[in-house]
Amino acid sequence: MSRSRRRVSDATLSLTPMIDVMTVLLAVFMVTTPMMTNGIDLDLPNAGTTVLTGTDHAMQISVDSAGRYYLGTTQMSIDDVVRRAVAMRGEISNLSIVINGDRRADYGAVMAVMGKLKTVGFQRIGLRTKLEQ
Repeated sequence: MSRSRRRVSDATLSLTPMIDVMTVLLAVFMVTTPMMTNGIDLDLPNAGTTVLTGTDHAMQISVDSAGRYYLGTTQMSIDDVVRRAVAMRGEISNLSIVINGDRRADYGAVMAVMGKLKTVGFQRIGLRTKLEQ
């Protein structure tokens, strides 16, 4: 009489590799997040004594004194900035745009990016300034 042997498999899940991966991802995000929020160094104009606050998600676009456009610290053409803003609006429905224009920036460069963003449907666009002391 032959007996068939059943194999019993060990169906446990090892969490150690997953914890290691999550720890590495956490460290990467903690290091890269401050780099994404910092922009270029600008001399913002003074205007007003109050700060506007809100719960909206804002995309920061910078225009330096030479009229170059930046997202964070990455220099881009005006068309690339607009394309990136449109792509982000697809992910974040209540996206606002904040333009950081240097005090010595050409007024036309700041208004050009604002106009192009209005053309593609952005309604909530603001200009960032420093507080007067």
